[in-house]
Amino acid sequence: MIKAIIIRFLAVAVTILILPHVVPGISVELVTDGVIVALVLGFLNIFLKPIIRLASLPLRLLTLGLFSFVINGVLLWIAAALVEGFTIAGFPEAVFGAIIISIVSLFARLLLGAKR
Repeated sequence: MIKAIIIRFLAVAVTILILPHVVPGISVELVTDGVIVALVLGFLNIFLKPIIRLASLPLRLLTLGLFSFVINGVLLWIAAALVEGFTIAGFPEAVFGAIIISIVSLFARLLLGAKR
């Protein structure tokens, strides 16, 4: 279980470091900034995401779950505000970056056979 968590964390950290090459408007100054962003996202997902998901339940139902990408974009946007070396030009870039992180995280979960 710990091994799976570490591998998923590393997958997200590497994805964050690759995001500036895929999404114009996202920049990561140092490798350590990418690792810190991954840590911050982890904490936001643990503590803030459940509250936001509950508050946005009607929207998630109306959009058949697609609003979850917006929630992840908000969390990525918050992480950018908290970590100095990580910047996002606008909210659309945050949502697109969050979609990419979600896809990579999904593949990591599938490959590891890990549950949420």
